[in-house]
This record gives sequence, C-alpha cells and structure tokens, in this order.
Amino acid sequence: MYIYKRLRDLREDNDKSQKEIATLLGTTQQQYSLYENGERELPMHHFITLSKFYKTSLDYLAGISDKIK
Repeated sequence: MYIYKRLRDLREDNDKSQKEIATLLGTTQQQYSLYENGERELPMHHFITLSKFYKTSLDYLAGISDKIK
C-alpha cells in the first residue's frame, strides 16, 4: 500500500495529526485512519484537497510519480 504510506508520511512530515487532516477533509479521525491504512479507498475529492494542502501533485499522491512537486 505504497500510496497510503505517502499519505501518512506527508501528514507526519507536516506535523499534523490524523484528527487535523480528518477535519480538513470533513470526516472523522476513524474514517481517515481507514484511508491512511489502505482499508478504505480515498475518494478523488479528498486526493485533490490533500494535494492542494500539501502542495504536491496528484501523481505523487497516487504513486504515479516520485516527484513530490
């Protein structure tokens, strides 16, 4: 689950908690934890929100590219 590891790494690199990111996405910490652990698929609108928040490309978040920007 390479893609979901990127979500956790970006969150931790930005000193954010799961709760903070869940609030940004308008969901619960429990739901976000399922996304981050690869137990639920992250909806595209959340990918877009996270891409803007972390100032990274959708390709990086999706594991298509290793270039973060």
